[in-house]
Amino acid sequence: MNHSTIGEVMTDDVVTVSETTPAADVARLLDRHGISGLPVIDRDDKVLGVVSASDLVRERAARRPDGPGETPVREVMSAPAVTVHPEQRVPDAARLMERRGVERLPVVDEEDRLIGIVTRRDLLRVFLRGDDEIRRQVSEEIVAGELGLPPGAVGVSVRDGVVTLAGDAELRGAIARAGFAAWRLDGVVGVVNLVPPVPPQEVARPG
Repeated sequence: MNHSTIGEVMTDDVVTVSETTPAADVARLLDRHGISGLPVIDRDDKVLGVVSASDLVRERAARRPDGPGETPVREVMSAPAVTVHPEQRVPDAARLMERRGVERLPVVDEEDRLIGIVTRRDLLRVFLRGDDEIRRQVSEEIVAGELGLPPGAVGVSVRDGVVTLAGDAELRGAIARAGFAAWRLDGVVGVVNLVPPVPPQEVARPG
């Protein structure tokens, strides 16, 4: 698996706005460039936040019908922004993106100035393997191979690099170990454990 760095896959021609840009202007920029979000920067090119189409939809829904529509972007952006550095590995950035629930990561230099942007699509294109391939590896190499469990003892499903494990409560320890092992696999950006909690044991009452 080619563990590229963010600097190798980022886009350095970034569409940006300032914190005073009206939300309506941001919407026009997103439409014109065919993108779903962009960084908000200050005069020193430092990232203040990120504004997405979803942020604008929420702003539009909250605005009075007769309102001016000139809400500055600082009032609707997501801040502080989750950023990465160009030397970081693509797998690490992909997992950060999944953990924080964001679709894009501004790339900053050592002085936190914007130098590029990377999107979920950019990362998945170079990092993620097929979900079926990951599922096979978890089922065969980890569940059956490392843990020695029979087929079907642990349910394994994978979607967009997120591995979901399910099984009976008595397999809690084994499934937890499978989850830790799955994190080591190329292409895995998240692990979900659906094992039910162990019910509290009844306390014997004195007779």
